[in-house]
Amino acid sequence: MPQILRLAFTRRYGTYAAVLVATFVLFVLSLWHGAFLPAFLVALALSALGTYDLRQTHHSLRRNYPIAAHIRYLLEEIRPEIRQYFLESDTDGMPFNRNARSLVYQRAKGQLDKRPFGTELDVYSSSFEWLNHSVAPKEPVIEPFRITIGGPDCTQPYSSSVFNISAMSFGALSANAIRALNRGARMGGFAHDTGEGGFSPYHKAEGGDIIWEIGSGYFGCRDETGHFSPERFAKQAAEPQVRMLEIKLSQGAKPGHGGVLPGAKVSAEIALTRGVPEGVDCISPPSHSAFSTPLEMMRFVGQLRGLGQGKPVGFKLCLGHPWEFLAIAKAMLETGIYPDFIVIDGSEGGTGAAPLEFVDHIGMPLREGLMFVHNTLVGLNIRERIKLGASGKITAAFDLARTLAIGADWCNAARGFMFALGCVQSQSCHTDRCPTGVATQDAIRQRALVVPDKAERVFHFHRSTVKALAEVVAAAGLEHPSELQPWHFSKRLGAARVQTLDQIYRFLAPGELLAGTDDPIFKDAWRMARPDSFQPAMAT
Repeated sequence: MPQILRLAFTRRYGTYAAVLVATFVLFVLSLWHGAFLPAFLVALALSALGTYDLRQTHHSLRRNYPIAAHIRYLLEEIRPEIRQYFLESDTDGMPFNRNARSLVYQRAKGQLDKRPFGTELDVYSSSFEWLNHSVAPKEPVIEPFRITIGGPDCTQPYSSSVFNISAMSFGALSANAIRALNRGARMGGFAHDTGEGGFSPYHKAEGGDIIWEIGSGYFGCRDETGHFSPERFAKQAAEPQVRMLEIKLSQGAKPGHGGVLPGAKVSAEIALTRGVPEGVDCISPPSHSAFSTPLEMMRFVGQLRGLGQGKPVGFKLCLGHPWEFLAIAKAMLETGIYPDFIVIDGSEGGTGAAPLEFVDHIGMPLREGLMFVHNTLVGLNIRERIKLGASGKITAAFDLARTLAIGADWCNAARGFMFALGCVQSQSCHTDRCPTGVATQDAIRQRALVVPDKAERVFHFHRSTVKALAEVVAAAGLEHPSELQPWHFSKRLGAARVQTLDQIYRFLAPGELLAGTDDPIFKDAWRMARPDSFQPAMAT
């Protein structure tokens, strides 16, 4: 006790000392009048907290600053909200600034989405981009803007919107969020990717078009050992609601990273959806067990097409080693088996949870990845038979138009549709404490998300964004997004240097890879690529 009293008179322990004094005074006053009793009890609790802080051995800050240290922890907890609501400008927030989020909210709610007075962006800053409009603009063609996905070997091609919901699993998102997204997709006639978590009862309940993603865990089509089950796959793929089948090789925000859903979180409904035992750790390994080489991968594509009764089959990846994708391309040529589509996921894409190193520094950004894949297919004269999707921070019509101009046939968005559901970018997806009920399995929290209301917002966001895309396309003097080309977009590279995208990036000529290109991006990587292995040729 003498030591505690001595420490209390140092500056570090001032808060603790003041609470001790207040506790004593309030104790005396409460003996005199009962009205002071509640205040005395609060002070007593704070005194007990301060004493515990002094005696515990796990937190140095609390030992040196009893009671006061908790104020720091509290401010740390609300720091993101303080920054987001009071300190950030409308254009500098990350991952999405306030202007981007507000645009989605306004379009989802059917509110006025126009801006007054002029741009808030610095149009003379490096990296500023714009669309080169036409002096003879067209009247906007307000239509769904659809493309047909399915090559010559596909017997059930899919008519897809140019803007769809990207992969987000049930488990990462709440049941109500999945239902609202899928109902909105049904209302608007666009597609909803299941994510690798599988085709859940909540997708099925709403009837929207489904892109079923098959990851390395084979959820929904796995046997008791966790390997691919042809029988279970065929049964699920036969569902009329399933329109396309997508093999997930990697995800933009965490390429090359598997995962474990702890057994405690594997509830009865998640176990049913994923086809795993309830209460047992659910393993999603980094790589597939159904194939280990590019040739085997193409044969797996062919197997899924047969089991899926001719529905479009493709794969999704975030690009890493260039020679690995070129090895897949060589396997296509050797086997004569081609995917109907490929989705390129940029490293700027989102995720429910991933290590910081993966989020910030692993994987190729969308533009470079998309152009590499597009150029590969053009250089092999197979671009016309394979459609390309793209995802990674796409929320506005300008994002769609620019991405379509450099090689994509359609775009997917995940976080944009999450904003439409009410997401406020609290970045608490991994904590199960999502404040809006979007990314949580907490039954109380997800009650806040009312399915009919949020489905309407999903529908309106999609419709308004596609309408805005029509206006952007018309301003360029075009009628359909497929007419957009790299030269329609310019980028500032310095104070006095501006180039169009076709001047910044090199695009291969048809057949150039087959003829033997001297492009430094492709020349060595093409030589290193082996259809029988993902390892480069020089490594053997």
